[in-house]
Formats: sequence, C-alpha cells, structure tokens
Amino acid sequence: MTIQDLADELRRLDQTLSGIEKVLDIDRLRREKAELETQAAAPDLWDDQEAAQQVTYRLSYVQGEIARLESLRSRVDDAGVLLELAEAEDDAGSVAEVEAEVTRLRKAVDELEVRTLLSGEYDQREALVTIRAGAGGVDAADFAEMLLRMYLRWAERHGYGTEVYDTSYAEEAGLKSATFQVKAPYAYGTLSVEAGTHRLVRISPFDNQGRRQTSFAAVEVVPVVEKTDEIEIPEDDIRVDVYRSSGPGGQGVNTTDSAVRITHIPTGIVVTCQNERSQIQNRASAMAILSAKLLALKQEEERAKIDELRGDVAGSWGDQMRSYVLHPYQMVKDLRTAHETGNPQAVFDGDIDAFIEAGIRWRREQQPVG
Repeated sequence: MTIQDLADELRRLDQTLSGIEKVLDIDRLRREKAELETQAAAPDLWDDQEAAQQVTYRLSYVQGEIARLESLRSRVDDAGVLLELAEAEDDAGSVAEVEAEVTRLRKAVDELEVRTLLSGEYDQREALVTIRAGAGGVDAADFAEMLLRMYLRWAERHGYGTEVYDTSYAEEAGLKSATFQVKAPYAYGTLSVEAGTHRLVRISPFDNQGRRQTSFAAVEVVPVVEKTDEIEIPEDDIRVDVYRSSGPGGQGVNTTDSAVRITHIPTGIVVTCQNERSQIQNRASAMAILSAKLLALKQEEERAKIDELRGDVAGSWGDQMRSYVLHPYQMVKDLRTAHETGNPQAVFDGDIDAFIEAGIRWRREQQPVG
C-alpha cells in the first residue's frame, strides 16, 4: 500500500471506531465503571454473595470493554503519527510497520463493530447451548461431541467461562446430547447465530467398509434467565426424577442418585443435570435451564404472532445452516452467508469467529426495516 492508501485506510478506521464508541457509549461505560467501583468498595459487599458476584463480574466486563476501546483508539492514533514521521523521513521500514498494524487494526475494529449489531432484547445475556445428535447413528453422536469440543475451545480462546450441565453419552461413541453455559456478556447474541442444523460429510471411522456417511446434529441456543424475567413454573407443572449419573466422572458422582431430570408437563420440555455431586445443586441448575428454555419458547411464540401479522411464512433462518465436509474434499461452508473455509480442522479447534461474524451481519440484513 502507498502512504496515501494507508492514510485513507487510517481515516476510515478512525471514522468506524468513532461510530463504535458512539454506539457502545463509552462515556456511559465510564460512568457505570465509577458506580460499580463504589459498590465493589462497600464493606458489606459480600454480605450478599450473589449480588457481590454480579457487581464484580459486571465491573470486570465494563473495565475490559473500556480498555479495549481505549487501546484501539490509542493504536489508531499512534499509527497515524508513525505514518506522518515515516513520510517526513522517507522511512520504508516504518511504512511497512504501519501497513502491518493497519491490517491488525482492521481485523480488531471489524470484530468490535459486530458487537454494535447485537441489539436484541436478550443479546447481552449469557448463553445456554444444547447440542443433540440427529440422523446418522453413531456418526451423528460423534459429530455432536465434535461440536461440543468446538464451542468449548472457542470459548476458551476468548477467555470465556463455561460450565457443562449435562452430557448424555451414546452407547458406542459420542454424545446423544449435551448442555452447557457460556458465562460472558453478549454470549447469547453472539452464539444465537449458531442455532440450527449442522451437517457432517466424511468417511465414517465406524464403518469397516470405509463408506462415506452424512450425519446431522442440532444446536439450540437460549439466553440465561435473570431475576427480572417473569417465568413462573408451578410445582404442579413439573415432574422431577432422580437417577444415578452415567458416563465418565468421579466416583462420588456415579455412585449416588444425584442426577436430576425435570419434565415440564404442559410443554413436554425435558432437562437434565448431573454435573454436581448434590441432588439439590443439580435440581437448581436444571430449574435454571428449564426457565431459560421456557423464556425462549415465549420469545418464539411472540415472534410467531408478529410473523403472522406480517404474513411471513419463511422457514427458520437457523435450519440447515452449515456443512462440514471432510470427504471427498475439505470445506466448511455456511449455507446462509456463503462464508467458507478449506480448513475444517481449525474450525473444529474453535476457530469459528469469521462464521459467527458473518452470521451476525447476515441476520441484521434479514431483519425488516422499521
């Protein structure tokens, strides 16, 4: 790139970043940070442990957001100063340094810009993700386990906390289903574009004739319920069963009837939790998951009413959303956005940000104006 090209690109980055700062309202974030720091310094903060955890968690997030915005602003400004010096001194090395930094800045600013597209009612929430094996027998169960690992690795890459609440193992290999929580602000808005049917094509490692197999897995993403949500679950509406946990785990988990299955009778929704040693803890976690699923069901019913008024009969955007092909060629392709990569292994190792960002931008384009 020429010096003029770099100057033009830095100007565009500056304008984009200014827009992001406005949308995310950095001044409001700074005010919130000051308020949270005051609350965190209160001597009686930990008298209410749950409230204290919410304060410290939110403070950490706000501090991180401010630091991220301020760092990008500083880097854009510094790159501009370095480019001016490089031009004045005819320093080719510094020009190359600015070009490399501009490339890095474009990626960072683009990633942050995606955050401004998450404006749904529950987008700021943490996420509950459920993966279920679909058609395809043992290959589908193995695929479900591959997807679980993919999302957990993605969260690990970003430093997001996760907690696996339930894993139902298939008989031969893999998982029938798994439910886990991603503990990060905007996790729901970010991962909601992953909901739908995922398809895997490969030579089956479970077929002694080495035939190609197509298998499917479903991904469901719902927002974590907060205290302000009005989700009442009468005791008469649920059936609670306890049983012994199964699958890999510590001896204490597998030798007591600590696992809990809750069936919501009116809807037929079933949730299970077996990650804790205590039946009481598992019941509390299962009720939280059930509340989240009922909240999501309520959202779907409200959307359906709106779509009916609009005359919208299109199918759900989440269905048949991505194909992972390992044979006869290597490719992962999103069927909605057409984004693709020829490196499936990187994707299964959690490198899915480009797919998520493309999905968020695509979803925003599909939303009706006004």
